[in-house]
Amino acid sequence: MKGMEIERKFLLEGFPDLTPESVSEMRQGYLCTDPVVRIRSKAQNGKESYRLCFKGKGTLVRQETELELTPEQFKELEKLLPAPTVRKEKRVYLLQDGHRLECSRVDAGEPSEFFYAEVEFESVEEAAAFLPPDFLGRDVTEEPGYTMAQYWEKKRAAQREEKPLPRIF
Repeated sequence: MKGMEIERKFLLEGFPDLTPESVSEMRQGYLCTDPVVRIRSKAQNGKESYRLCFKGKGTLVRQETELELTPEQFKELEKLLPAPTVRKEKRVYLLQDGHRLECSRVDAGEPSEFFYAEVEFESVEEAAAFLPPDFLGRDVTEEPGYTMAQYWEKKRAAQREEKPLPRIF
């Protein structure tokens, strides 16, 4: 379980030229996007974990509650998804100022592939004081349309219409 999530989000052109602390592969899908109810599988260092996540409204600050799932529970919930899961490669880096930078490549190889980064904070004041490194792209924290749930909705709509999803981020 988590609590409040305070994070800023940035667009990237690719993974930064830094040595990652960790690399993982994830699949996530949305049972509901308002409010957000997401399932996620994560493979890292030969181990897999599964989570059910609830997210409240908000951009910079929002409630986030996560619960562990068994592989069987994940598979059962995955059957309820109205569209296939989103694939993500996530790399985590330690920045010079001590913050952790989480960078993700979403749906690699698809026309809609994109990269984004997130930095989590302990307080709103800390988030406001953060000076992003030059390699981070545009800060889209407060811009509408830049959540993974919204991306998933657009991908799902494109699949219903049997159209490829263009790059939207």
